[in-house]
Order: sequence, then structure tokens, then C-alpha cells
Amino acid sequence: MTRSVLQERAGRADLAPVRSVTILGATGSIGTSTIDLIRREPHRYRVEAVTANSNAQALAQCARLLGARMAAIADPAAYGELKSALAGTSIEATAGPDALVEAAERPADWVMAAISGATGLKPTLAALRRGPMLALANKECLVCAGAVFMREAAVRDATLLPVDSEHNAIFQALGAGHRDDVARIVLTASGGPFRTWPVEAIRAATKEQALRHPNWSMGAKVTIDSATLMNKGLELIEAHHLFGMPSERIDVLVHPQSIVHGLVEFSDGSTVAQLGPPDMRVPIAHCLAWPDRLASSAARLDWTKVARLDFEQPDTRRFPALALARSALETGGAAPTVLNAANEIAVRAFLDARLGFAAIAALVERTLDAAARDGVLGEPATIDEALVVDQTARSLATALLPEVAAKDR
Repeated sequence: MTRSVLQERAGRADLAPVRSVTILGATGSIGTSTIDLIRREPHRYRVEAVTANSNAQALAQCARLLGARMAAIADPAAYGELKSALAGTSIEATAGPDALVEAAERPADWVMAAISGATGLKPTLAALRRGPMLALANKECLVCAGAVFMREAAVRDATLLPVDSEHNAIFQALGAGHRDDVARIVLTASGGPFRTWPVEAIRAATKEQALRHPNWSMGAKVTIDSATLMNKGLELIEAHHLFGMPSERIDVLVHPQSIVHGLVEFSDGSTVAQLGPPDMRVPIAHCLAWPDRLASSAARLDWTKVARLDFEQPDTRRFPALALARSALETGGAAPTVLNAANEIAVRAFLDARLGFAAIAALVERTLDAAARDGVLGEPATIDEALVVDQTARSLATALLPEVAAKDR
């Protein structure tokens, strides 16, 4: 009897060898969702290493739950606490930035790169150089050093699996045709909490209002980026590198329901979209089992209750951060690196009540202008060069912060 394609896939999943995994950033939202999925199918996975920034107790708990072979914490001061929390186990405890790199270099079939910020660049690159399947959730790798990172991926023949819901959606939809037949790709944005607000109200937005995302549950930094639409700007830059698409063939549409996560339009007029609930376990599960599928506990869409799917053009007058990001992409060189660094300084200042909401984009723009005048927008050739630009941009943004904040009052 002829086996169907679905039967073939089911057979491969049942017979697949145990996959060894490492989770870089195990205590964050992406890491904890990954752990939730692994614990539901423990027979399919063996955990090699887990890492965290400074929360030793949470890291130790993750390592114990998963039976990891190694736990690495970035903060050297937390080593004693981690070592104590792992007493009585065979789990190796290490600490410091080099320990994160060591964890990334451990033998694993699949690595989740979910360390946020510039501190994630070196560990993620270390994992990439081993050539495993790398599930990429760190934006900075592609925003700060996209050309370097993708060049290294090609040399190492590594498999990059995009974790962001939008990029994962594009990745899935691209499977419907040949790359040469792609006319454009479309990333969707929820529009954040201020999608319908007038400019005057947005300018006066508070931290509490900005953190009240209508659809997604995320960390504070990403939630603020979603409110300014900078998150979609950073994803635009990521998509350029991940899929080899120029800026003019990458579009953004505001889709308030957050059900359609990405669309691919082909040259014959067909458009293929990926749809799902606003739950990061869906794209993580796709990456964790790729090229097969993994059951997740994410809620299923009830199509009888999905009354409408709305789409609209983003308003860059009310949300200038998106236009700044596209401009940085088209400028090239280190402009995206500067954009990201300045935005991190601006968002932190907003969360600390030192900068108004509308001034986030203003500070980023001023920093980009200053970096251009100072001649620091040349293309970084290495991760170390990208990190130097990152630090320079942070210094520029910090110096400009008081002036921008004063003008915003």
C-alpha cells in the first residue's frame, strides 16, 4: 500500500533520534516557552546547556528540571549562588561572559539563541560557527551585524531557523514556491496600544499605557518597541538579511488581530500566509522540531469566532520609528547598529521616566545624525567592530539624552 505524505512525516517523527539542545537565555520569555515545549516531549530532547544573565536560582531550577549537563550564568558574582543551588547534582556550573560562549560551543544538534541585547552576539556567533541548527531569537545579531552573521552562516553551512513570529511565518510561507518567484514579503504589526490614538495623545503616553499591549505578552523592552513600531522596524532589517530581500520588496501592514503573522506574494499573483494565535510557543515549536512538527499547548484558533481580519498601512507620521528603521536599512553600513543602540538607550530612559514617549524616536534620529557627522557609519567587518560601534552609539545617545528630554517637555 502506498504511504501518504502525512504518514511518511509521522513515521520520520516517531523514528527521529533524540535531539540534543542548548538554550541560550533559558530564563527569559522565549527560553521558558522553549522549556515548556521540551518538557511536554522529553523523549525527543536531551538538554546540553542552559544559560542566564544573573538569576542564579531560576537558572538552577531550569537546569534541574531539564537534566542539563551545564549551566552558565553571565554575572560572575552569581557563580557562588548557582554552584550552591546545583549542589548534589552532576550539572556543571560556570560563570562569566566566556562561560556563555563555552555553553554555546558545547556539542548540541540545536541551539536556541535567546540572549537579548548586544551581550548575545558572541555566544550566538560561537554557536553558529559550530554549524548546528540555530533558532534565532536575538535581534541584535542581524540588526547590529547582519552582513557578518549571514556571511558566517553561509561559510559554516548552518541552518538558521527564525523564531520571531513574523519571520517564522515568512519562513513557512516561502516553502510554497521557489525563491526566484517571490515578488515581495509582508510583515504584520499589531499596531500596539496606540494604533488609533492621535499624535497629541501619543506624545503624552505613560509607561503604564505603553506596556499595555493588546495581544502579546512580552518583556518591557519589546513591548515598548511594539508601541513605537520600532520593533517592526528592527524586524524589517532582520528580514532583509534572513531572506535576502531588498528594502523595496519588504512591506509592513498593521493587522490589529495578530492572527496573520506574515505573507509571501509570488509572481503569479498568489499570496501565501501563515496564521496562528498570538503565542510564541507556535513559532518556537516549529523551530524546535523542524523539519517536522511538534504538538504545543497553544490555543487553537476558533474560526467561527474570527469575525474579521483587518489590514492598514502604518502611519509613519504618528510612528516615525518605523521610517527611521527603513532609512537605516537603506543607508546601510553601521546605521542599523547605531539605530538599535540608540533605541535601547531611549527605551531605558522612557521606562525610567527620564524621556517622553514621543522623544524615543527623536533621540534615535539625533543619534543617527551625530553618528553620520562623526563618520562612524562604516560597515562593521567583524562582531568586535560592531560592538565598538554599538558602544559609540550608546555614548552618543546618552550625551544627547538631556537635550532631547528638555525639548520634549
